[in-house]
Formats: sequence, structure tokens, C-alpha cells
Amino acid sequence: MCLKIQFIIGSFLSVWSAQALEMSVGKIPFLQAVNGSTVTLPCTYASCIGIENLYFNWQFNDNGTMQKVCESVIPSEGVVPDVTIFRERVEFVGKNHQNNVSILLLNITFEDGGQYTCFGRNPKEHHKNHSAIFNLIVVDELREVDNTLTIIIASAVGGAIALLMGFMLLKNFTLFVLTKLEEKNKECLVTSSGIDNTENGLSGSKADSKPTPKKK
Repeated sequence: MCLKIQFIIGSFLSVWSAQALEMSVGKIPFLQAVNGSTVTLPCTYASCIGIENLYFNWQFNDNGTMQKVCESVIPSEGVVPDVTIFRERVEFVGKNHQNNVSILLLNITFEDGGQYTCFGRNPKEHHKNHSAIFNLIVVDELREVDNTLTIIIASAVGGAIALLMGFMLLKNFTLFVLTKLEEKNKECLVTSSGIDNTENGLSGSKADSKPTPKKK
């Protein structure tokens, strides 16, 4: 009986875990941008059982103090939320299209650099919540990537492959020449053997044989 109850509880927990709300900022959770540019901070949500009055917000970690950037409630799927903005130069661009709750930072400054958290809570999942972190790095200018090492490595690998191919071609050519020489030597041996037999008057040779004398 106890095992059956444990199995039911385990199954329930696994299903519950699969239905849990998830917030995502993409596969690359950081961005390096130039001072004065405009950047998008991406965030989407997902829930296996759907949403109902999903609460979400963006927060900025200002030296350990979490400051709200914006917040809103999405009543249901496909509804464009009415978003409250708490910081200047911030625009909500998600529009809830494809579960998108991304924001736009306009004319960023060095003070805008830091850690941003996209938070969500879904009452339909008994207020299950989740958050994802995105890091913004603000710089004077983007550095050019030095590809020298990459070029050297690529050249070395290419040279090694070319050398290997050349070695294989030379090996095959050498084997071909040796095979032809061996065949030629065999032909010479056969021809020489035939000539020797002829000169020694062996059977099958063309040497004149003396007739057997007749008895009187």
C-alpha cells in the first residue's frame, strides 16, 4: 500500500514538474553593447498547462538592491498586457506575441550595465514562479576579434592534411611502379627460360635432331 502511495506521489510530482512555469532569456544570457546604443533584453515564458493572470516583471540589480524596471499581469494567452514602466528609456516590446515579454533599453549608459532578472508567477499553477537572469555589459567600443591564432591553427591543420594527402598519393604511385616492375621482371624470366631451353636442345626446342640409323 505504501509503495502504491509513493508511486502515485512520484507520478504527481513528475507531472507537476513538467507543467511548471519557465522563464527564459535565450541560449546566450549576456550581451556586450556600446554606450549610447539601443539594446533588447529578451525574455519568454512557457507553461504546459497555459497561463491565467500571469504576473511578470523585470528587475535590475543595482549594487545588491533589486529595482523594478517594469511589471504587468497577462490575463490569458494572446492578450497584450498593460505594462507599468518604472525607469526612463525603457520600452516593453514583447506584446505577449509568442509568449514574449522582452524589453528595450534606449540610449544605454554605463549605469545601465549589470544584471537584469525576468521574473514570472502563474496562479494557474498554484502561484508557481520562475526567473531568468540576463547580463548587460556596456563598453566604449566593441573590440575587434584577433583572428591571428585561428588563422595559424587553420593553416597548420590545412598544411597537415595536404601533407598527408601528398604522402598517400606518393605511396600509391610508388606501389603502382613497383607492381609494374615486378610484372615486367616476371615476363623477362619467362622469356629467358624459353630461350635457354631452345639453346640446350630440350624437348619443345627447335634444334635439329639426328635421325635414327637404319639396320641393314
